[in-house]
Amino acid sequence: MRAVIQRANSASCTVEGRVAGEFTGPGLVVFIGVTGTDGAAEVATMVRKIANLRIFDAPGAYDAAVAGSEKLAEARGNEVSALTLGLPVLVISQFTIYGDARKGNRPSWIQAASGKVAEPLVEAVCVGLEALGVRVERGIFGADMKVSLVNDGPFTILLDI
Repeated sequence: MRAVIQRANSASCTVEGRVAGEFTGPGLVVFIGVTGTDGAAEVATMVRKIANLRIFDAPGAYDAAVAGSEKLAEARGNEVSALTLGLPVLVISQFTIYGDARKGNRPSWIQAASGKVAEPLVEAVCVGLEALGVRVERGIFGADMKVSLVNDGPFTILLDI
């Protein structure tokens, strides 16, 4: 299982002109790809990692800090997770993150799981996050989605489980 995780100031997913999922304010956008060998263990690890990934500044951590001052160094290490801050997560299924274009110019999708395998696993990630108390917004599996986001930082993590 692979995820591209982006810290965002806002995000939305539309399908055929209708909003499927969105959030305003800070949160995470998570693009998830699944392989044919993924299962419950990968889902559990992915849920834990997404929920607890400490990539947000703790409230007030940098308020007194000025670039180049000693207080800036003191503020480092105070990063917190979306779960800790109660931030939303927009989950988008995306088999294309398993595209392999090392040979030739046409990507191969051999590593990506079929929709029949991938859809319940992506939904299991969403349900697992919700069980932890995370507000989860979703794209629509298999749809032609238009995803819009304002990347904060930019801050992007590639997570392979």
